[in-house]
Amino acid sequence: MKKFLLILGFLIPFFYLTYEIMVLQNINDPIKYIYTFTGVSAIVFILASIIISLVKNFVNFMKYRKIIGLFGFFYAFLHFLNFVILDAEISLEFIINETVKKPFIYLGMFSFLIILLMAVSSTKNLYKQYNKYHKLVYISIISLFIHTIMAQKSLVLIDWIFIVLVLIIGILKVYQYKLFFR
Repeated sequence: MKKFLLILGFLIPFFYLTYEIMVLQNINDPIKYIYTFTGVSAIVFILASIIISLVKNFVNFMKYRKIIGLFGFFYAFLHFLNFVILDAEISLEFIINETVKKPFIYLGMFSFLIILLMAVSSTKNLYKQYNKYHKLVYISIISLFIHTIMAQKSLVLIDWIFIVLVLIIGILKVYQYKLFFR
């Protein structure tokens, strides 16, 4: 029951996005709005899954980390589908041209591939084999922020908040690593 409520709660941004675009229809540029909404949602869930391992000694939410990470992938997948289906209209030529013209797309696809690898290998058996690759999430999150900043061509308040969070996570991870290997 808890997991069901958690899943329902994590789907609220998706339902809100759908409602805003399909029912309210007051968005001037729906494709750009979907990019922003799904991108920020993906980053929030991925950061949350990382933070859970950092605070596990104080508050243990480790049993929810997998589902939070999978929702990070879900929103990243929606972001990717927005590019391929709505923006590129499934045109491989458009995708290649846009990728060549806009290098931030490389970073987004690179991050997406890492998160895809993590989502696929999140089952119990595969996680035992590939858990060491789950550390790539740190490279992915840095790549995501560069992707976001390059896409927006400016830094807004939410970007600064995310940058500070990533720096804090990095510092805490280094500190946690040093404590572990004393």
